[in-house]
Amino acid sequence: MAGERADEGPERHGLRRRAVLPALAALLLPAAACTAPAPAPAAGTATDAIRRLLDRRAAAVLDRDEAACLAVLDPRADALRATVRAEFANLAELPLRSWSYHLTDVRRTGARATVRAELRYRITGYDTAPVATPRALTLAERDGRWYVTGDKAGAGGAEQLWQQGRVRAVTGARSLVLGVGQDERLLRRIAATADRAVPAVDGAWPDSWARRVVLLVPASRRAMAALLGAAEDGYRSIAAVTTGETGGTGATPADRIIVNPDAYGELSDLGQGVVLTHETTHVATRAATTPATPTWLSEGFADHVAYRSTGLTAARIAPELRRAVRRDEAPAALPPDTDFAFSGDADRLARAYESGWLACELIADRWDERTLTAFYRTVGAHPGRAGAVARAARDVLGTTEAEFTARWRDYVRKRLA
Repeated sequence: MAGERADEGPERHGLRRRAVLPALAALLLPAAACTAPAPAPAAGTATDAIRRLLDRRAAAVLDRDEAACLAVLDPRADALRATVRAEFANLAELPLRSWSYHLTDVRRTGARATVRAELRYRITGYDTAPVATPRALTLAERDGRWYVTGDKAGAGGAEQLWQQGRVRAVTGARSLVLGVGQDERLLRRIAATADRAVPAVDGAWPDSWARRVVLLVPASRRAMAALLGAAEDGYRSIAAVTTGETGGTGATPADRIIVNPDAYGELSDLGQGVVLTHETTHVATRAATTPATPTWLSEGFADHVAYRSTGLTAARIAPELRRAVRRDEAPAALPPDTDFAFSGDADRLARAYESGWLACELIADRWDERTLTAFYRTVGAHPGRAGAVARAARDVLGTTEAEFTARWRDYVRKRLA
């Protein structure tokens, strides 16, 4: 996962992406679901009754049944009912394939209950697995019926796109763009750019992947940060980020590319193409990207794919690293994950991305593209971070990690001298 900075033109996109941690995989999900309440059963537990209630609520969302959506709510909860009514309307253009709740904890005290649940949904034609987000609900039992009295994001959750306004959906040949507060022409241009990014990535990553992307375009940088559950300032120069869980389990949840309309709009057409190609690469490689994968490799490979057909020189793509080389301050080792933090030093962040890009360039140049993808897969398949690069260097490149690092140092100097 990553983000793209927009402050220095297309030649500098290699320096501004941070992996959005797997915990953010769940942050793009629905806020309000719905369904008509049913009388509590004569036998069974409160958990059973609440589960059936939420099942009906989910069915109401899929059936586009607003009355059933509101009927599940406490008749006295005026603010909640108004919120749910608005969110129900905001969801109208979202092509939902599934919507369900998975209970994780139910605590009942008399006629009250607090519930932790995971809301899961899939978009028709795009999601092969659900996206999930935690929800915290409160319920009340009255006259033998349970009603929802409160519904908010659970721990680790965040605001959802449809909570920010009415969602407009634009379908491309290989993309679905969901926007709030954005002109349809902008959404169509983004879809067209994403449609070009998908085949570019497909040509570089031979493994199976969805070959379709879903992009979210909120109204502002502040709205983008809300979707990520993060501080706004950290995304001032970030044009896009990709969210999703890392793979390694065989089942890869759906990814979302979230566009910062403020920063993205400052880029040239070339820059926008680089941004979305980079982010689409993260989508394609998700299943092969695991905790064993160092950030320099995941970000470097995404940059390699994004830049390889642009014709830009190494000096334009890696200006901070070039300055370091000319000061005789070239790095001695590939950057640690901590160097990729958005909140850190901007120049160090730039050099980290540029270093990762040149490491992947070295493999493609000294060996070939197939070897680079094999290296990526082999690193990700390792049971843990320790020894992952060393094993791939030995098994795929036929060298040692130390020798690879030495070759990378020489390569950096030669490409940027």
